[in-house]
Amino acid sequence: MTESITGAQYEIAAGPYRAVVTEQGAGLRELTRGGLHLILSHGADEPVPAAMGQLLVPWPNRIDRGRYAYDGRIHQLDLSEPGNGCAIHGLARSVPWTVVEHGPSRVRLAHRLLGGAGYPYRLDLEADYSLDAGAGLTVRLSAVNAGSRTAPYGHGAHPYLTVGEPLDVCTVTVTADRYQPVDDRMIPEGPPLDVAATPYDLRDGRRLDGHAIDNAFTGLRRDGDGRAWVRLSGGGRTTALWADAAHPWLEIYTADQVPDDRRRRGLGAEPMTCPPNAFATGTDVIHLEPGAQAAGSWGIMAE
Repeated sequence: MTESITGAQYEIAAGPYRAVVTEQGAGLRELTRGGLHLILSHGADEPVPAAMGQLLVPWPNRIDRGRYAYDGRIHQLDLSEPGNGCAIHGLARSVPWTVVEHGPSRVRLAHRLLGGAGYPYRLDLEADYSLDAGAGLTVRLSAVNAGSRTAPYGHGAHPYLTVGEPLDVCTVTVTADRYQPVDDRMIPEGPPLDVAATPYDLRDGRRLDGHAIDNAFTGLRRDGDGRAWVRLSGGGRTTALWADAAHPWLEIYTADQVPDDRRRRGLGAEPMTCPPNAFATGTDVIHLEPGAQAAGSWGIMAE
């Protein structure tokens, strides 16, 4: 018997929505409404390109040189992004996750993250994907510290929103008042800056039209339910991502470095609990004590 390289494929559906979640990394491989794609997808037997749909845990984005200090100890992670000399997107996105529950509209997967070089901590992770015919997709990611010492923790996710059109003819709206400048290795450079009167002011919608973005945004404006939103509009469609208050950061990426056939075809909209290089700077790192849980939710819908 043969199996795809991303492992088992867990399909869920509700009303016009359909999603596929993979055993590998509990990643979101596909999300459609009425047969129209809401995220960039990839084949089940294809290596995941540009982190599409992956969960980023126990840290999102990059750690400069893979090196950080915590609780009086220096830790060195493998440089999983050697081109920039960084450790990127955590430790759980390429490992198998175990299905806990799989129903028509919901799937839950779990992973036991054991300690290793660079991250000597023990976490029990769970990813819960559910679909609703009206509200679309909701994802809840949680971590319990099953070890004996306090662990630094953060998480994120890496879907690419699409409306079926090239980004250059699309408009993006992000309810964020500040953006994080970065250097040529994508490491934060100075504090977050006000977006006003800059190309990063996306609050009232901006047509992308060649504009490249690969920055974290914060100072998120939230609706009455405590959700911050990213909206991608074009071709008469809008795909929207929301993130709850556990995610004070959103990375926005115009997919300029992804493989040719998908370049600038989708918008990376990445809810994050902490910014790039957080383990090194300490910014918004969660100090997860033994037995404690950290969790956050986000979702995607067609508007």
